[in-house]
Amino acid sequence: MLADGTLLWGHGAGAVGTVVGELCFNTSMTGYQEILSDPSYAGQIITFTFPHIGNTGFNLEDHETDEPVAKGCVLRASITEPSNWRSQGHLDEWLKKHGLVAITDVDTRKLVRRLRDRGAISCALIHAEDASEIDPKALHELARAWPGLEGMDLAGEVSTAEELPWRQSAWKPDRGYGVMESPERHVVALDYGAKHNILRCLATLGCRVTVLPANTPEYDILAQRPDGIFLSNGPGDPAATAAYAVPTLRRLIECDLPIFGICLGHQMLALALGARTRKMHHGHRGANHPVRDIETGQIEITSQNHGFEVDADSLPSGVIQTHVSLFDGSNEGLRVEGRPIFSVQHHPEASPGPHDSHHLFQRFVDAIDDARSSRKG
Repeated sequence: MLADGTLLWGHGAGAVGTVVGELCFNTSMTGYQEILSDPSYAGQIITFTFPHIGNTGFNLEDHETDEPVAKGCVLRASITEPSNWRSQGHLDEWLKKHGLVAITDVDTRKLVRRLRDRGAISCALIHAEDASEIDPKALHELARAWPGLEGMDLAGEVSTAEELPWRQSAWKPDRGYGVMESPERHVVALDYGAKHNILRCLATLGCRVTVLPANTPEYDILAQRPDGIFLSNGPGDPAATAAYAVPTLRRLIECDLPIFGICLGHQMLALALGARTRKMHHGHRGANHPVRDIETGQIEITSQNHGFEVDADSLPSGVIQTHVSLFDGSNEGLRVEGRPIFSVQHHPEASPGPHDSHHLFQRFVDAIDDARSSRKG
């Protein structure tokens, strides 16, 4: 049930229950387990535009967080039987285990056209054991009453509650995930809802990563003696999270440590530098988004998941726009002139290209090494 009164019937899947959130859509053809377990989807119900979801089943290695926080999902067809050498079970089993409500056999083309043309909307989704339990009027009231993501600080809800050391490195077919045993650098990652594979990318490049809660004050961050600071992705309204995060980031910026941000981390850095963010019409969510690196002219195929954006016109003097979306011209990256501080809106760890944007992690590591060499000199 959409907040505007649109009612769509289908067949229930996953957990039995009722959830309310912002309805969005994702255009990816693969990676549904990673999408559903991405902490950036907190407060959202995901419509998959690709009709066949479930064909790779699920496995215990591809989670982006231990406990998924998305509200649920909307699918065109019944969940596909798994057929993949890494599968450890049926997607419906995984949805039930994690309490995710789903609906299948819905006209997702109609739904996505509505979102594309008229923007994001609140909705209520119910999977009942008996159709007689479904009350459309009550669902409409729930959908209308949900306040929306603007003004919501959800990063604090998905962030780690305590310091977390991270050592796991990239996955390889012959051994699974590795362990980084000989660190060359120490990175503190501020966790606004970090995806595991981002942390793996850092560890694979020789970084010992210490994950800290989103609200950690700067003196506790600096007490870790980091070589660099990473600002993670995450959910919710960046302007709401900024209330406690921006003062800390402004003091960290003054320390001249290398800083790298992704997605919400990009938006938080922009706010700390004096720019503005705003809600998008329907957001960017998919694995086929072309982004142009303004400074090199290179086009990268990127993975994206965000409903807010940095207003490029608000970037202050000395902050350079580095990347732009070729879909709508929105901001996709920035750097601080003459300083080792940069960020991107898209997800370089998600491999849609498959490795178009991995160089950004190397850029961060190189900035750390350069900064350490300068201090020694």
